[in-house]
Amino acid sequence: MIRTVLLGPERAPSPGGEEQIDLWRSSADTLLWVIVEDEPEEIERELLEERFGVDPVVVGQAQLPRHPPKIEAMAGQTFVLLKGLDARSEDLDFKTIQLAMMVGDDFLITRSSGPSVSTEKLLSEIKTGTSEAPSSAGELALRLAHTVVGRFLPILLAVEARLEEMEDEMLSSPSDDLLNELLAQKTDLRQILRVLRSHSQAFEETARDLPRELADQDQLFALIREQIDRHVSLGRLSLELTDDLINGYISISAHRLNQIMMTLTIVTVVFVPITFMAGIYGMNFEFIPELGFRYGYFALLGLMAAVVIAILLVFRARGWLGRRA
Repeated sequence: MIRTVLLGPERAPSPGGEEQIDLWRSSADTLLWVIVEDEPEEIERELLEERFGVDPVVVGQAQLPRHPPKIEAMAGQTFVLLKGLDARSEDLDFKTIQLAMMVGDDFLITRSSGPSVSTEKLLSEIKTGTSEAPSSAGELALRLAHTVVGRFLPILLAVEARLEEMEDEMLSSPSDDLLNELLAQKTDLRQILRVLRSHSQAFEETARDLPRELADQDQLFALIREQIDRHVSLGRLSLELTDDLINGYISISAHRLNQIMMTLTIVTVVFVPITFMAGIYGMNFEFIPELGFRYGYFALLGLMAAVVIAILLVFRARGWLGRRA
């Protein structure tokens, strides 16, 4: 699908199709926004290369299913390639789409590998007047980039809130399900950080020498860089907290295991000596001196009880059982 929007300094946004391209060429002081989605590659190539003079190499990069974000200045145009969230991504279980922008002096072409929520949001704001019409193609492109990057923030904030809940759950009722969720969250956070860092690298490299089409939008460009840096910092903090919770869960589990092993060890140590005594007097020998003693049974029970009490007192004195005396 190919859509166009004509934007002028003193006219309302005019949405339409390919027929507006010729109208734009014949109009002065008019900005054209071309939105390309789900079109066959041949049609995209014809539109971009023949009608707007986009470099074939750039068109090939824009049509790749996966390519790192980049900003590249060319003769008369600037190529911006971003990795945005797809329409169904609302949490860490996200998928991305390729969003390519060809920025000219008086036109912007956006090409996405799937439906772009960011494009539709910005387009709706411009149509309804809730957002001012852009004054240049560079401003329009950077406002779209700002919207693309902004979609990552709700996901990161939701992760931050969930981490607080996980910490309470870990202290009250740790479970294997919680550990599995933490491990999955760690993997997803690494993935989202890779995406954000690749954007940060592309904007940082371009900030040293802004392309001509973006040169008058240095403040907006700096705002996007700060936005990406904040997202990277928030994602890194969430990843560190996730690591801390995983280590905390493992420590709690190890402590619980140590407590269980200590209890079993105490039970074993208590019963070994009295089992030894019972084993001796359970042997089938006819001549055992104590067998003829009238109170031998009660004496042995008393000795067993004394041994158990002595062992428990030693454990208590050492702090292994209850509190240290």
